[in-house]
Amino acid sequence: MTEASETDAPKVEPEKARFVTGSTMRHVAVMTATGSAGLVSLFVVDLLNIFYISLLGEGELAAAIGYAGTVMFFNISVSIGITIAVTALVSRALGAGDRARARRLAASGLVFSAAIMIAVAVLLLFNLTAILSLLGAEGRTLDLAVRFLAIVVPSMPLLGLGMAASGVLRAVGDAKRAMYVTLVGGAVTLVLDPIFIFGLGLGLDGAAIVSILARAAIVATGLYGAIMVHDLVGRISIKCTLEDISPLMSIAGPAILTNVATPVGNAYIIAAISDFGDSAVAGWSIVGRIIPVAFGAIFALSGAVGPIIGQNYGAKRFDRLRAVLRDSMVLTIGYCLSVWALLALSYPVIIWAFDASEDAASLIRFFCLIAAGGFLFNGLLFVANASFNNLGFPILSTVFNWGRATLGTIPFVMVGTALMGAAEGALAGQALGGVLFGTVAVYMGFRVIRRIEQNPPSDDQPPKPAWWVALSPFSSGRSATGIRT
Repeated sequence: MTEASETDAPKVEPEKARFVTGSTMRHVAVMTATGSAGLVSLFVVDLLNIFYISLLGEGELAAAIGYAGTVMFFNISVSIGITIAVTALVSRALGAGDRARARRLAASGLVFSAAIMIAVAVLLLFNLTAILSLLGAEGRTLDLAVRFLAIVVPSMPLLGLGMAASGVLRAVGDAKRAMYVTLVGGAVTLVLDPIFIFGLGLGLDGAAIVSILARAAIVATGLYGAIMVHDLVGRISIKCTLEDISPLMSIAGPAILTNVATPVGNAYIIAAISDFGDSAVAGWSIVGRIIPVAFGAIFALSGAVGPIIGQNYGAKRFDRLRAVLRDSMVLTIGYCLSVWALLALSYPVIIWAFDASEDAASLIRFFCLIAAGGFLFNGLLFVANASFNNLGFPILSTVFNWGRATLGTIPFVMVGTALMGAAEGALAGQALGGVLFGTVAVYMGFRVIRRIEQNPPSDDQPPKPAWWVALSPFSSGRSATGIRT
């Protein structure tokens, strides 16, 4: 195993650790731009799914997609949590100049991702009706949502593998090929959706089948880049995978808990909105597809920051960590304000394009004019969580995301719907709840970096207990290793 320090950093090939030198703002901007291009392409075709389904003229179909989307968001959140762990560990190994360990971790990460996603898919398949009923779906809308998910859920392991492979590509700094992974999936959906939905007359079933084909394309593209182009996936070994479960779970466990907090919060919101009927749920379905398209760059930014932080952490370039977090905040604020202004100007076109009913149109209008502004603080929370996950404080991201999904959602949504008496109150409450948690999370992000600068971790330093990881940024006493901080 080869260790790297600032004195021997030049020995590390630029391709393997390209983020440890150069402008941090440039690295963040380039990784975000390429990441968002592929990610937004998937979100755009997801929005087109809703558009195509709305052309069929049945409100139950759009509502079914809304309920199904909430469940799928849970699956994707689990996969993202695993990808965060793979990206963090592989980027750290590359930053330290240990390519052999990076290849081993990449292989173990792919096996780990497939195994977890298979288990999640099986669990969901046996509980679809109960879960959707809990969200508020009923009657024909419930039947349609169950049918859609019964087709799509078995393909979740494919998406998990593709996302993990994309994480390996981001870890090595190949932003372009990481972009291709999702871009290919988006292109497949864009081309095949109208053919299957309208040309073959399959309707909702057609959209589900295309989702499976798109995920097959995603995993093929990701594995090709990680294996054939970069040779960054070692030989799969059950023994090595079992040994690597501990470091993977140390990040993936909290990261998964962190990410599933968001769909849990959204599940509460859609349950609250369902009280106002299928039209309101259809409006939420459209809003739920607008959010990732409009703010896709922020989703990509949180993923882009990970490998940049990971490589600098592995190379012990702690001086650059603060700059990465600061530059990410600047991009987040500028982007969110620009998108909010664009949405406020374009909401009439959105309502017209989707032929939204009165209740759905009211919800879309309120989101574009008011609630979208709250996403600025969600963006800050995403960036802070990325720093927590890659700096060895994943429990903090879990705490903040679950706090956001519970204390920052439930009481605010209850008050909002009580005061406004409409589904708009749920969106208003959700937006206001994010302000507090986004602000505090960013503060804690800088606090964690200062703690690392004052007490740099050593390679032989034993893992810290979970309680220390969660509480140490607040304290100024001795650490678990006895070092004064």
